[in-house]
Amino acid sequence: MRHIPVLTEHIREIFAPLCSCSNAAFIDCTLGLGGHSREILELCRGITLIGIDQDSNAIALARENLADFSDRLEILHANFAQGFAQALELARSQNKRVVGVLADIGVSSLQLDDKSRGFSFISDRLDMRMDTRQAQSASSIITEYSQYALEEILRSYGQIPESKKMARLIKEFANTYPRDEGFYNARDLSEFISKHFSKHKIHPATLAFQALRIEVNNELGALRALLDSIEQASSADLRGAIVGIISFHSLEDGLVKERFKHFARSCICPSDAMRCVCGANHSKGTILTKKPLVASPKEVRANPRARSAKLRAFALQ
Repeated sequence: MRHIPVLTEHIREIFAPLCSCSNAAFIDCTLGLGGHSREILELCRGITLIGIDQDSNAIALARENLADFSDRLEILHANFAQGFAQALELARSQNKRVVGVLADIGVSSLQLDDKSRGFSFISDRLDMRMDTRQAQSASSIITEYSQYALEEILRSYGQIPESKKMARLIKEFANTYPRDEGFYNARDLSEFISKHFSKHKIHPATLAFQALRIEVNNELGALRALLDSIEQASSADLRGAIVGIISFHSLEDGLVKERFKHFARSCICPSDAMRCVCGANHSKGTILTKKPLVASPKEVRANPRARSAKLRAFALQ
């Protein structure tokens, strides 16, 4: 399976200070096929990497791809929001200090390219589950959600101006399928959307598929939970750690940006307070990226999927 991890030069630059660390742990919250993990394991030879992924297929391939580092690799089968606490506990049990955390909040090449997973426009299935153990799929959302609920998903997660019209048309189209079969074909859905909505710079179904995928996998909820866990972790677990998060659309990037600003804030008094009464000593560290780091033109030419990637980093104190 060919896989090109995004922003590897920026990853190496951000986590270069970890090169001198020994008897330490690094948490890759989104292991995928192991591309970023390999970069970290090659860069930081004194650390053990704990990889987290909810996709059993990805885990199997990552074990093969990272076989050369098996003595420094631990893998947890979990959603990163829940797996992060498990990773901290594992590092603690091995008496290792966590010095770095990385999360790549995007769909892996494995999932996009495998038609059986139902992420692509040409798939015979409409699934989009990153964790195939869960029940809810993109098909069940379309058939079971109300038109209003579907509209909210398309508006909030896809930022689609014509979300009301699109939700109505999709529900009408889905109802033409036999009830016992359900609406399950991604190719049919993408072609249907293309017929009714004009094409601009991107495929007309791109934002609709994005919105469905976010809802299926609770992607924004998982990201919020991860950021909450980082904020609430004891200083002993993450003291001095560098946190890097790669996002692929504005909703995710905005969430990371605002939370990092919150982490860095010393004064947490209400904005309308006449004077500071909190002590102004609440900062958890320093923002390392005033603006998100993005792919170079050279990288985008080699890997078009990197064009939307944005990396933000924070150094905990």
